[in-house]
Amino acid sequence: MAKKKKKSFFNRLLSRKVLLLIQMIVSVIFLAYVYILKMLPLKYYLIVLAIVVALFFMTTLFMKSGWKKKKREGKYFRLIFSKLTCLLLSVLIAYVTIMIARGNSFINNITSSLTQTRVISVYVLKDSDYTQLSELKGLTFGIQTEKGNSTIMSSLSKIEDEMGESVDTEDFGNYAKLGDAIIDGEVKVIVADQAYMALLEANHEGIDEKLRSVYKIETEEKIKTVTEETDVTSNPFIVYVTGIDTYGSVSTISRTDVNLLLCVNPEQRQILMVSIPRDTLVTLHSKGKKDKLTHSAMYGIDETISTIEDYLDLNVNYYAKTNFSGITNIIDALGGVTIDSPYDDFTTMHGNYLIKKGKNEMDGDKALCFVRERYALPQGDFDRGKNQQRLLQAMIKKALSPKIITNYNNILSAVEGCFETNMSADAIKSFINMQLDDGGSWDMYNVQVTGEGYKTTKTYSMPGQSTYVIEADEDKLEKIINVINKIEGNKEIKESDVKGLGGI
Repeated sequence: MAKKKKKSFFNRLLSRKVLLLIQMIVSVIFLAYVYILKMLPLKYYLIVLAIVVALFFMTTLFMKSGWKKKKREGKYFRLIFSKLTCLLLSVLIAYVTIMIARGNSFINNITSSLTQTRVISVYVLKDSDYTQLSELKGLTFGIQTEKGNSTIMSSLSKIEDEMGESVDTEDFGNYAKLGDAIIDGEVKVIVADQAYMALLEANHEGIDEKLRSVYKIETEEKIKTVTEETDVTSNPFIVYVTGIDTYGSVSTISRTDVNLLLCVNPEQRQILMVSIPRDTLVTLHSKGKKDKLTHSAMYGIDETISTIEDYLDLNVNYYAKTNFSGITNIIDALGGVTIDSPYDDFTTMHGNYLIKKGKNEMDGDKALCFVRERYALPQGDFDRGKNQQRLLQAMIKKALSPKIITNYNNILSAVEGCFETNMSADAIKSFINMQLDDGGSWDMYNVQVTGEGYKTTKTYSMPGQSTYVIEADEDKLEKIINVINKIEGNKEIKESDVKGLGGI
C-alpha cells in the first residue's frame, strides 16, 4: 500500500482552516479597532460589521465548495482560487486596519498641545563663511538688554560651555540696533531670541532671509490655559488658526503671519472665517498697551488668544498652529493646489514667482510665497488676508477630493510635526463622527477686519521705532462682532450679514 504523502509546512500554512482563521482574526481586530476609535457612527458600523461577517461566511462557503470540487473531480483550480480570495481579503482588511491605526496615531500626535518652545539662536550672515559654533571663537557676540535679557544671558553661559571658552559681548541696547549691527558689519555674530525677529528687522525687512543660525538653544515652556473646551458636536465653537513665520518646529514661539478665526456652528452647519491682518492695532491683554497683533505672539500664543478675545468680544475654544514648513509640506503632499487670483499679474517678493490673473497651479513653496506677498497687491495686507483665505479654501477642497485616498499616508506624514492643536483627540473624533452621521454640506462665509494704515512710534514692543499699523474701521468691526455673536448664539447667519465686510 502506497504511503500517504506528508504535507509540507507551506501547504499546512495555506490550508483552508489556517487561512479562514487568519481572516477571522484580522476581521475581529479590524472591527474592534473601528469600534474603539468611535469615529464611525453606529449605523455605519453595523453596516461594516454585516459586510465583514458576510465576507467571512461567503469565503468559508466558497472554500468548502472548492474543497468538495477537488475531492469529487480531482481539480485544484477552484480550491486555489478560493484560498487566494481568502488571503487577499485578509491582506486588505489588515491594510485598512493599519491605515486606521495610522490615522489614530496622527490625531493623537497633533492634539492636546500644551507647550511651546523658546529658541535662542546664534546668527551670522548667510553669505559669511561661518557654519558652526566652533568657528566663532575670538569673535565679539552682539546682544541686547531690552527684551528677555535673563534668557539671553543664561543662553550665553551654555554657548560658552559648548565653545569651551568665555565670550566677549557688545550690548546694543535693543533689537533694532542689534539688527543694524550685524547688517552693517559692526559685529559678525549676534545672539537673539527667535520670538523677537520682528524687532530685529525693524530697519531691515526680511532680515531673517539674510541670516544663518549656527547654533540653537531650545527651552520648552508651558502654555497658559486660556481657551474653553466645549461639545463640538452640538455647541458653536471658535478655533484660532495661526501661521507663524518660521521653518522647523511648529511649537517655536514666533510672530504670526496668519491670523484666522474659524467660527463653527454645527447645528446650523455654518462656518464663519474671520481674517485679522497681522498689523492690526490691538491692546495687548497682559500689558494693557497698544501694539500690532503679530507682536502679541512674541509673548506666547496664550497672549495672542486673550488679546483677540478682548478685541472681538468672543471666547476661543481651541487653537491650531502651523508654520512655513507645515504649509509647504502639506500642499506638496496634497499634490499642489489651484488658486484663482483676481489681481493683475505680479511677482512675489519671496521666491520671485509670477502670479497670473486667473487660475494658478501652485506647489508648496509657490503657495507660501503667494500668501506672504503684500507689497505687490493693491490693498497690501488686506489683500494678503484674502489670499490666505483663498489658500485655506483651496487646501480644504483638495483634501476633500477622492484622490486624497491614494496619498493618505504621505499627507499624514507631511502634517505631523508641522501642525498642532490643543483640541483633544476625542473632540476631533466626535466631530468626524457627527459629520459622517449627519452628512450634508456646510455654508462658509468670509469676513475681514479692515481699516486705515499708518506709521507710529508708540507701540509697546517697538517704542520710539517707526512701525506700520492698521487702525480698524470701527463700524465694520462692530458688524463683524455682531456676526460672530450670531454664531456663538447658535443663530443662522445670512449673506446680508456679511455683505461689505471684506470677505472674498
